[in-house]
Amino acid sequence: MDLARTEVAPRRGPGRSAAVRLGLLALPVAFFAAFFAYPVAAIVSRGLRTGGSWRFGRIVDVVAQSDVRHVLWFTTWQALASTALTLLVALPGAYVFARFEFRGKQVLRAVVTVPFVLPTVVVGTAFLALVGRGGLLDELWGVRLDTTVWAILLAHVFFNYAVVVRTVGGLWSQLDPRQEEAARMLGASRLTAWRRITLPALGPALAAAALMVFLFTFTSFAVVRILGGPAFSTLEVEIYRQTSEIFDLSTAAVLTLVQFAAVGAILAVHAWTVRRRESALRLVDASLTARRPRGAGQWALLAGVLATVALLLVLPLAVLVQRSLDTPGGHGFAYYRALTSADSGMFLVAPIEAIGNSLQYALAATAIAVLIGGLAAAALTRRAGRLVRGFDALLMLPLGVSAVTVGFGFLIALDEPPLNLRSSWILVPLAQALVGVPFVVRTMLPVLRAVDERLREAAAVLGASPWRVWREVDLPMVRRAMLVAAGFAFAVSLGEFGATVFIARPDNPTLPVTVDRLLGRPGDLNYGQAMALSTILMAVCAVALLLLERVRTDRTGEF
Repeated sequence: MDLARTEVAPRRGPGRSAAVRLGLLALPVAFFAAFFAYPVAAIVSRGLRTGGSWRFGRIVDVVAQSDVRHVLWFTTWQALASTALTLLVALPGAYVFARFEFRGKQVLRAVVTVPFVLPTVVVGTAFLALVGRGGLLDELWGVRLDTTVWAILLAHVFFNYAVVVRTVGGLWSQLDPRQEEAARMLGASRLTAWRRITLPALGPALAAAALMVFLFTFTSFAVVRILGGPAFSTLEVEIYRQTSEIFDLSTAAVLTLVQFAAVGAILAVHAWTVRRRESALRLVDASLTARRPRGAGQWALLAGVLATVALLLVLPLAVLVQRSLDTPGGHGFAYYRALTSADSGMFLVAPIEAIGNSLQYALAATAIAVLIGGLAAAALTRRAGRLVRGFDALLMLPLGVSAVTVGFGFLIALDEPPLNLRSSWILVPLAQALVGVPFVVRTMLPVLRAVDERLREAAAVLGASPWRVWREVDLPMVRRAMLVAAGFAFAVSLGEFGATVFIARPDNPTLPVTVDRLLGRPGDLNYGQAMALSTILMAVCAVALLLLERVRTDRTGEF
């Protein structure tokens, strides 16, 4: 090695670090500007502008309508109820995963997480098979819960159970249990010690989990659309109805702005709770806090959590599989075989081709999401000011902003040069990647921030370029995290529905779009094919999740 060259190699200063950070952010910023901000702005502008002038008074007119106020009330009420019910049901599970060590724990953790990565169309279909007309409850006891708010609430708990278990349980497993034990030795009861010691420490994680559950249920679309019927409509469902059925872009634009403001406020509070969780606690190794259950009470708690998982999470999926096999001629694969033939009245191609289409779209979307999310995570790893932290928050917006608006915005905005993509196949992966990028960033960012900065500085002092520093220092340490991020991006891309329902071409439908079309038509054959396709989609997502659990580096259980 040339010692003279090594000595004169400049150390990366603040100016160079800022330049590297801006360079890394250039492509993510351009991507979000072109494929998120521009389409959303285009549909809002189309709805609120007439003859070149803005009609902001339209916002007041729309919000003042009684049916819109009812939609706003129901959206908020069901989100609050879903959040409270999810916390109530999932907190015992969070404690069990945090404090107990038992055989099959990792498999059970994967089972608990499967519903979260399932497409919402599958969740709605599974509960329809359980509580809908001709469902299991209807056959056994004559009870139907579809078109009732209870079906919606239960489906939301099913979908978000893992959010609470893994977010709260992940932190709970790293809290030192000796603090609570010391309080009990000083005379405090078990409840008092938990209320005064553990609960305040869990506060940031509880708040973060509650906010994420509220966000996902506030913007619920497919679950409400399938289970709620015409009687119930969230903002997202109403935006879809106004856009695709009534063609009232003005009202849809106003509702989009209302949802955008609500989501922005939720994400701002969520970012604050995350910063509190990162800075306010002293944590210990999670492997030191888990023990085998002791005493009848702890074994009863474990049994109760297992029963909850079986009834709430496993039963709907089992019923879905059973309904896909329950044909008029007895149990068999007739509905699966029917997927190979095209119905000229509904599909230009056989429904089975949606599987190949979805896999191709999801793979392309995963590649885009890993590229954009990886660059964004690398830029956010470095200490930055408010501008970069603000972009960090903006990366989460696609999870909360109306996917229906984004999809319809693609059709309106991306039909002129230089972004004339309306007839291109890449439109679907681009929309799916918008949802995958936040998962990539949230998976890779903690691992990148855990890399010792002195390793990067040493490589830079020895003359390595920023690209070589990333390749030689960061990449070997984050390779497994990148695989996990790619898996999450693949799963969520596979199930994206809100935007894809607008932009998927009839000759290249995706699995969720095909399931929705089948459910929208009467007849046992269409219903059975919807169950069969949903089962296939569930199996693919479950396999992807199980593979993720094998390669993930973090065993605390957090996302």
